[in-house]
This record gives sequence, structure tokens and C-alpha cells, in this order.
Amino acid sequence: MEFRLDEDSLGKVKIPSEAYYGAFTGRAIHQYHVTGTKSHTNLIKSFVMIKRSAAIANMKTGAIDAKRGNAIVAACDKILSGKHMDQFVVDMINSGAGTAFNMNSNEVIANVALEILHKKKGEYQHLHPNDHVNMSQSSNDTYPTAMHVAILMNLKEVIPAIGILVKSLTQKAKQFSSYKKIGRTHLMDALPVTLGSEFAAYATSIIKARNAIILAQKELQNVSLGGTAVGSGANTPKGYRKIAIIELAKISKISLKPETNMQYSLQSKFPVANVSGALRNLALEIGKLANDIRLMASGPIAGLAELGIPAVHAGSSIMPGKVNPSLAECMNMICFNIIGNDTAVSYAAQSGQFELNVMLPGMLKCVLESTDMLKNFVPIFSANLIDGLTANKETLRKNIENSPVIVTLLTPKIGYIKSAELFKESLKTGKTIRELVVSKNLMSNKEIDTLFG
Repeated sequence: MEFRLDEDSLGKVKIPSEAYYGAFTGRAIHQYHVTGTKSHTNLIKSFVMIKRSAAIANMKTGAIDAKRGNAIVAACDKILSGKHMDQFVVDMINSGAGTAFNMNSNEVIANVALEILHKKKGEYQHLHPNDHVNMSQSSNDTYPTAMHVAILMNLKEVIPAIGILVKSLTQKAKQFSSYKKIGRTHLMDALPVTLGSEFAAYATSIIKARNAIILAQKELQNVSLGGTAVGSGANTPKGYRKIAIIELAKISKISLKPETNMQYSLQSKFPVANVSGALRNLALEIGKLANDIRLMASGPIAGLAELGIPAVHAGSSIMPGKVNPSLAECMNMICFNIIGNDTAVSYAAQSGQFELNVMLPGMLKCVLESTDMLKNFVPIFSANLIDGLTANKETLRKNIENSPVIVTLLTPKIGYIKSAELFKESLKTGKTIRELVVSKNLMSNKEIDTLFG
């Protein structure tokens, strides 16, 4: 492999000749060996869009000449088309405030732009990563802005995925609307409900969780670009901030606007923590749903066996014919990870000091990971598990007939004490409440049917 010497403020670094990153990145990849994964595609795109928007704003305000500015824009367009994405090599968790990734972006864009200008990589006297690509910017305002844009890009896929789940649950609610079953409280028999009403309740909980995410994402539309260091806007030309954010909104196709208090936007991570919390709450609801399905499908002989689940693969390598709720189990694990990610985000959000929260890369990794898992798996969970659920009508009917708890419905007619006596007698003798009530001439079958209706 051939190398070139790339230079930054700390001195020279040996860089592979074909690499578009430079000295800062060359140092960073040896320091930040953390997750073993490179930065998220939407983070890379967000940063490149920010650098493109900044170059246009700098040209319009006269801060940079058209030759360099247009070269930067062309370089960004080239990257956004899919080229050189492998050159963004800094680990997802890197330096505080994401300085290493910001410089990785600056160096790659600078060297691509230099080639567009028919110069060699590293000839920064013609176009410099800091002086030109990073002009009017700081890691302090670019990384928080990129965080918001990257999360919003992921949420564009998460919201429809949740909608698929809502649709599946709603369809099951209609399909199961006439199937009466024993309800359960404290894991014990309770008054009858319908299987359909259970699924309608699940759909309602997911809708409410989705609405909370939609509401939370609105805060992310306020961005800190133009705040530079400490939110002061230092080293930005007049009019730059407004132009840069307009250009960023245009290229990202996301409704963005300047955060009114730039100092707040750098020191507080409320918008990110807020959306992470909303994702956690969704995970709590989906996790509860997945657990209920696992319980209702337990069996088929020794469990509840109220639901039949579709087989997506063999359930066991040793027990032939076994069908497991594998997709529900996978969903549980995803939900646990989302809850864990939110805990990390919560700690990071309160760990900023004074004018800057530096825990940004760790926060972003968690939120993007959570949203990736949701947008990838929720449609599979919906189509291959929820849509294929069947009701065991005979089991549901027998449970209602055999459960002594339905004596509750007789209480207004025969009183609490008599109802309690029937409950105990049913458990002791194994006779159903119906059998006992009819045999004691307390009510007729027809009257009981009316109450159980």
C-alpha cells in the first residue's frame, strides 16, 4: 500500500494514498476503536448536507469565493450520490461533541473538492478542511444539527412502520370481535371480554405511543446551525445562519428552522432525550403486546392455547413440530434494547457541563439504533406474526363456561354472599357456575345466556 504525508496543526501523519480523509482522521481512527462500526449512513448524509448548505451560505454572504465554494458543493453532491461513503471511517462513538467526525467530514469533502479543482489530495493551500469546508461552523453547532436531521430521517421510516402495526392490530380486532374470552387481572380469571376488544386496546396504545413520537419530533426541527461555539454565532457573516438553514431544509426535504435560543440548543439535549423517551414508551407498549401474545399462544396442551401463531421456522432443533413465538421473542429483545438505549441517552443528556453537552455521539448512536430496529423489524412482526394469528374458539368458549369468576355477573341477581358460595363450590366440585345455578333453580339457562351475552 502506498502512503502520503498529510499535515494538520499537530504535525504530519502517514495516510493511505487512496484515502480521502486526512491527518485528523488518521489520528482519530487509532484512538476511537469503540463499537467497531462506522458512522450511520444518515449521519454521514446529514453532515454532508450541512457542509453543502454552509458553502452556499458562505458564497451568498461573500465569505468564500465562488471557485472554492462551488467545488465544495460539487464534492458534497458527489458524496450524496453515493460515492466515497466508505471514507467516513470514524467510529460512531468518538470524541466529545463529535469533533472527530466533523473533521472526518471536513477532510473527505476537502480532498474530493481538491480533485474537482484538479489538485492533489492534501494540497490544502488551495482548499482547506478547516478554513473553507468548516467555514462559519464549529463541531458545537454542526453535530447537534446533524443529530436532529439524522434522527428525523430515520423517523420518516419509523412512523409508517408503526402505522403498519396499527393496521394489523385493527384488522385483528375486527376479525376477533365476536370471540368471547375470559379476561384476566393479576394473571387470574376476571370478567369476560372479547379477543377483539383486547386487540383494539393494543391498537389504541400503539396509536398513542406513535402520536407522542410525532409530537416529540417537532422539537427536532429546531436546529442550532450558525451558533458555532457556545451559541454565540462567532465567526459567521451576517445573514449566514438564515441562508444555511434554508438550504439545509431544501436539500434534506425536512422542515427546519433556527432554534430561537442558540445557547440553549448547544447546552441542552432536551429534544433528543424527549424523542428517545417517546421511543422507549412505544417499546413498553409493544413489549407488553408481545408478551401477551406469547402467553395467549402458550401450549398447545399445557398452556393457555387461546391463540395460534404462524410458524416462521422450526421451533426446536430437538423437538420435532414445535412452534415457538420467535418473532414475539425477538420483538421483546428489541424493546429491551430500546429501553437500555434510552437510559444511556438520559444519562448523557444530563451530563453536559455549562455551555456544551459533549456526549452527543453516544446519544445519537442509541437513538439511531433504536429507530433502525423499529423500522426494520416492526413491519416483519406485523406481517409474519400479527397478521397470521388465529383464535382457538373452542378453548375460549370452554374457559368462559368453566371459570367460576363469571359468577360476578350473577351478583346483582343473587347477591355477593351467595355468589361467593357458588364460586367456592364450583372450585371444589368441578361443576360449572351454569350447572350449579340451574340445579339450584336460581336461574334458567336462558336467563344465564342473557347475562353472559
